[in-house]
Order: sequence, then C-alpha cells, then structure tokens
Amino acid sequence: MAHSTVHVSRSRDLDKLLLRPGHLVGPTFDPGTELRDDIQEYVKILVVGAGGLGCELLKDLALSGFRNLEVIDMDRIEVSNLNRQFLFRLQDVGKPKAEVAAKRVMERVAGVNIVPHFCRIEDKELDFYNDFNIIVLGLDSIEARSYINSVACGFLEYDSDDNPREETVKPMVDGGTEGFKGHARVIVPGLTPCFECTIWLFPPQVKFPLCTLAETPRTAAHCIEYAHLIKWDEVHSGKTFDPDEPEHMQWVYSEAVKRAELFGIPGVTYSLTQGVVKNIIPAIASTNAIISAACALETLKIVSGCSKTLSNYLTYNGVEGLHTKVTEFVKDKDCLVCGPGVLIELETSVTLRKFIGLLEEHPKLLLSRASVTHRGKNLYMQAPPVLEEMTRSNLDLTLFVLMDKTPKDIVHVTGTTSKSDKKTSLSMKLRLVFKGVDGVADMDTAGGA
Repeated sequence: MAHSTVHVSRSRDLDKLLLRPGHLVGPTFDPGTELRDDIQEYVKILVVGAGGLGCELLKDLALSGFRNLEVIDMDRIEVSNLNRQFLFRLQDVGKPKAEVAAKRVMERVAGVNIVPHFCRIEDKELDFYNDFNIIVLGLDSIEARSYINSVACGFLEYDSDDNPREETVKPMVDGGTEGFKGHARVIVPGLTPCFECTIWLFPPQVKFPLCTLAETPRTAAHCIEYAHLIKWDEVHSGKTFDPDEPEHMQWVYSEAVKRAELFGIPGVTYSLTQGVVKNIIPAIASTNAIISAACALETLKIVSGCSKTLSNYLTYNGVEGLHTKVTEFVKDKDCLVCGPGVLIELETSVTLRKFIGLLEEHPKLLLSRASVTHRGKNLYMQAPPVLEEMTRSNLDLTLFVLMDKTPKDIVHVTGTTSKSDKKTSLSMKLRLVFKGVDGVADMDTAGGA
C-alpha cells in the first residue's frame, strides 16, 4: 500500500498570521508574502540576555521567521544553569552563554543568522543599540533593564508639539520570571510607560541590618551575607569581592557554613550562597517558556501589525492553577527618561558655566548648584570634590563642543530648586537645541540664550 507524504511548511502557522487579513489587525497591516519576506530579510532584533529566558527567546524568535538576530550576555555557563537553560550541555560549562546559544539555535533552525556578543551591555556604543528594530529583554536585573530602557529612550525625539517622532521610537519587549510567576510587557517609548515610569512595580531588594548579621543571625541567608559583607573585608582588607570568581564564592560559602554551624542554623548550600550574593532569582523552565512565547508573539505583532499589541503589561501566575491578567499602565508625562523634557534654545557660543547660570534664572527650573551629564558622560559635577575637580576645566568650554557639536540632544541635570521657599533636590531632562546649526529653525522658547 502506497503512503503519500505531505510536506508541511515550517512557516505554516506563521503564514496564517502574515498572509491573510483579519479583524484584530493593526492599522498598517498589509498581508502577503512580501511582508513575510521583508521580516526575514530586513528586521534586526537584539536579544539582551542568554540565560533561561534568553535561550527560549532566541529559539522562539528564530522559529517565528526572524533571521537577523543578535544576542548580548556577559556570563559564562555554569552547571547550575543546565536544568532550565536548554541550549547548554555539560561540555559547555565555562563557555560564554551568548556564543553557545547562538551556535545551538543556528544548528537547529535553517536560515537564521545570530551574532553573539560576549560582553557587558555598557561596553557597547549607543549606536550599536540604534541599529536594531526592536530590543527584546530576557534579564534578571533591575539595573540592567533600567540601563537598556534609558538607552532606547535616549533615541527618542519629540516635535515642537511634544509628540514623539515615529522614526526615533525604539520599541522594547520585556520579559521576566520568578519561580512560577512572570510578566511580559511592551514598551514603546513616548507612547506607553517606559521601565522608569513603572519602577514602583518592582519591590525593593531585601537588605539585612548589619547588626543582625554580626550578632543574631537567624537564617542561612544571614550567615551567607555575614561572610560576604563582613568577614570578607576583615580577612581580605582592600581586596574587592568578585561574585563571578569561583574561588571568591567558594570562600564565602565555606565561611557561611562555619557561621551556620556556630549558631545551629541549617540550609547553607553553595547554590543558595550564589543566589544570595548575586541576588539570583529562582527560575523554572516552564515559566520561561510561557513568558518567552508571549514576548516573541508581541515582537512579531510590533513589526508586522498582524494584530494589536499587548496593552501593555501581562502578568502570569502558575503557583496555584493558571492565572493571567493584562493591565494597562499609564505613561508618566513627566518621566525624566521617556518624557519630552524641558526645551531650551542656546547659541553655540554659550559656555557650560553660563549654561549652569541660565538654569538658575529659567522660570521653569530655578535650579541652583546644577550638575550636568550628557549620554552618561559627566560634563560638570558639583560633588564629590574629586569629581568637581576633574570636570572643572569643562566650565569654560562651549556646551556645543562638549556635546560633540550635535545640533539637538538631551542632557540630564541635577541640583536644588527653591520653589515655594522650600529647597528640594531635583533631577530632570533637558532638550537642548543650538541656533542656526544644520538648519535648526529659531524657536520661540522660554529660556533661550
């Protein structure tokens, strides 16, 4: 009896989304093979993080038709990663996560090209991030998320009516997991809340009082933090503890075991030591898979318009049964990271010293003792004294030159304001426009100099 073979295209399910119209599509959706081909050929996506969530994201994005992917991660593979970071094997321990993850996905998914970057996210120039259509985050750190958020929002420009310029919007899709819980969110700078707008969603990190650690430890975590925060400095005076150095971690673990035995406290293990010292969040493979699927789908929706995007924060809870919920958070119009900032027009001849003086007179600011930074670089810092001395020579240089002769850009200032006869610390974003440079039109703005 003859058996007929039916060839099923790998893109069959994807084609159902991209090749036919629907009622829930976005306003720019234009179905057809051309859309699918353009996504494969032209769309570039950066995955930040190659851990539990990052591995799933690379796989899901590759299987969703994206062929131009890059991944950045600074970590090397550890044995403890293997239970949930499915792209890694025992023989990979010690190798860079980004490189192994990229290699494994390219071996399994034909046609995809993944460029790995084994480095810190801060090591890349800002232009590196501007080269991508979408940035997808698979991180376990608030600080790393905040950094990428500030970079993406830094590309955002507003027009004279304080509306975001569409061509400068850098969308992000952020995923996060903790045990059986997780979230997926869409961040479109200028349109939806950015990470900083909703920083209150993240609970503050647990900090143990030093007196408890030193005198009355009650838990295994107390013993570990005692070894980490107190004992290390006592024994290794002046030597910086490196959490990524196995010998340092082993020393802390051994000291924590001694401390626990002294007080009769059970539960100190090497993996717990790593978790406490490096603030590692427990991860479960199934949660990573669910959140990654949501993030990959949102990425596809953003680039294709095949459906309306998530609006704008999905939470998943699998602790007892299965519960998902979507919440629409509201953008903070005064956000210092994604908001338009105060617009100020300047002559190219204005020095940094004069600019700081103008901030005191500006009716919207009244900012005294201002420190100024531009793209992460300190132009002038009021304190501490060592930084003030290092940046003092910039005061007599023109701001235009200090900002690399950019016609318009963002600076961040911090200082004190004395509105309502009350002095308060203030940090804000300013949009500077230099007159007569590269066709920048004159603007009728308060605070022009």
